[in-house]
Amino acid sequence: MSTFGIVLFLLIGGMAFWMLLFLMGFILPYWITLGIFEQLRTKRVLDDEEK
Repeated sequence: MSTFGIVLFLLIGGMAFWMLLFLMGFILPYWITLGIFEQLRTKRVLDDEEK
């Protein structure tokens, strides 16, 4: 039973490691890039009010 617990711990830890690696390698840069483009995009609120 102890071996099963160790294997389960390593399996869950491995899945968490690969999920963090995926998040830090793909999702985080994608999220930052979208935020930068959102900040650089011109705001068209005043243009819409004049029409």
